[in-house]
This record gives sequence, C-alpha cells and structure tokens, in this order.
Amino acid sequence: MDKVQRMASEYGVVIFSKSTCCLCYAVTILFRDLGVDPYVHELDHDSEGKDMEKALMRMGCNASVPAVFIGGKLVGSTNEVMSLHLKGSLIQLLKPYLPD
Repeated sequence: MDKVQRMASEYGVVIFSKSTCCLCYAVTILFRDLGVDPYVHELDHDSEGKDMEKALMRMGCNASVPAVFIGGKLVGSTNEVMSLHLKGSLIQLLKPYLPD
C-alpha cells in the first residue's frame, strides 16, 4: 500500500492500469483528450503488481484497475471517472494539471 500511496502523492494524476485492460486504455485516452498527461503505472509490468492490486481494493476501488488518483486522492475506477466527466466535474478536478 505504501508504494501506491507514494506514487499517488508523487504525481498529480495517476492511473493504475494493466496493459491488457481496454477500460484502462479508454480512461487514459479520456484524460489525454482533456489535455492531461497522466502517469500510467502498468501493474502487470511491476513485480509488486499483485500486492498493489490488493492494496487498491483495500483502499476502496470496486475494480482494481483502472484506479485513478487526482491530487493524491482516490477518485475511483471507470464508473466514478465517467460519472464525474458526464457531470462536468472531472475537468474541475483536473484544472491544476492542465497546461497553461
């Protein structure tokens, strides 16, 4: 869990992902389309990935990937991100990480 929290606080926008996950890809593309370049950490390419997945589930992610953090805070998975986007709230959370 320490590695997850460290990465989440080190980078403004973090997506914990798996290279084979189409929903992870969709969320990453959404963020890039909105002008944010998220830090994407592929759990299936990390030797500690399984432990990190378990930590994400313990932190409250309904699905272990994608797990999105903005400003060090867990936003959630695809459902939460898309819900925020449809309400117009996601862009507000991302404003500090948009290029000037």
